[in-house]
Amino acid sequence: MHASRPLLLLWAIAASASGQTVTLNGNMGARHALLVIDGQARVVEVGATVQGVRLISLSTTQAEVDIGGQRRQLVAGASQVRVGNGAANAGAGGGREVVLSAGSGGHFTTQGQINGKGVTFLVDTGATKVALGQPDADRLGIDYKNAPVSYASTANGNVAISAVTLSSVRVGEVEIANVEAVVMPAAMPHVLLGNSFLTRFQMQRNNDTLRLTKR
Repeated sequence: MHASRPLLLLWAIAASASGQTVTLNGNMGARHALLVIDGQARVVEVGATVQGVRLISLSTTQAEVDIGGQRRQLVAGASQVRVGNGAANAGAGGGREVVLSAGSGGHFTTQGQINGKGVTFLVDTGATKVALGQPDADRLGIDYKNAPVSYASTANGNVAISAVTLSSVRVGEVEIANVEAVVMPAAMPHVLLGNSFLTRFQMQRNNDTLRLTKR
């Protein structure tokens, strides 16, 4: 393989629409993505359409594609996400279902958004609320410094936490408004997707697959 166009193998996030599945497996330079479309590996150039899949943009960590008229973001480093098309305005956050596949260690992680800005979530059914560290809260522009303070018991003793309300939390094409959350004083590797978000869904786990259906 030519040195100027190295193949960068990536853990990838998959997207499906109208029964079609597309997975980002890597890229070859700045303009060619290695996509697996319905199980078949194809090299697709930005702007080109292959098997009904158009590659809109590409970076070293993600790609944006159009599948059957619906845009999907393929993101490296997360568990597989498949978005159900239960609503006509799914592209605007009106979807009703998200399907997550367990990653290493059996944990469910996925890319998403808080107040329109990107985060990495870790599903935690033991967390009462969505929880994030102060560095993430600062980056997201969340005003926690004037929020009510309470105390939580952790492995490092009691810590002060701030109670906030997130305007929106989005996973895939499913968006929930006004989600209660807490801001922890230290940095956290992921944002914990706790029950203040999860209880808005019917949850069904089957082996390594977790299905969230909006109530």
